[in-house]
Amino acid sequence: MTVLFVNACLRGDESRTLTLCREYLEGIEDVKEVNLAELKLDPYYGGQVAFRAQLEAHDNYDDPLFDLAKDFAEADEIVIGAPYWDLSFPAALKIYVEHICAMGITFHYTDQGICEGMCQARHLTYITTCGGKVAGINFGYEYMCGLANMLGIPEVRFAVAEDLDVVGADIEANLNEARNTIAELRETR
Repeated sequence: MTVLFVNACLRGDESRTLTLCREYLEGIEDVKEVNLAELKLDPYYGGQVAFRAQLEAHDNYDDPLFDLAKDFAEADEIVIGAPYWDLSFPAALKIYVEHICAMGITFHYTDQGICEGMCQARHLTYITTCGGKVAGINFGYEYMCGLANMLGIPEVRFAVAEDLDVVGADIEANLNEARNTIAELRETR
């Protein structure tokens, strides 16, 4: 089973989100990591959008610009680690999504104009940490639910450690609560 780990933990080893992700991935042999801090992807602009659309229109997916989409589509499980920033996640993750949403690889349209996902992952696991609370304004997770639906991934799972920057909060207890959720998710892989 291939697990694709999308690492949007831009603070590297200082990231508490990354620590939780590594704990989730511990013991899994076939993990391919996409480190967004190292990739430094650019958003698509006019000329690039037109070039990509032209390749898609001709079912020409040999260009390296489709490599991220292919890896995403072929993974058996997707794990996304992203800190809770500005009500969702770092912009680098949105740019990554722009790169993996490739018509003909991760989704297509039926003759009736209905979007169908083409990804083989059984589930997407989204792990985050937050300085305060995410309840009620968890737009990052909601976005991932919509993305998974579009790309044909039937289940989205979620783990969060909250209140990590609140003065007086029991940080270790809050991290342990997330670890308990992660342990439960590992059991249902």
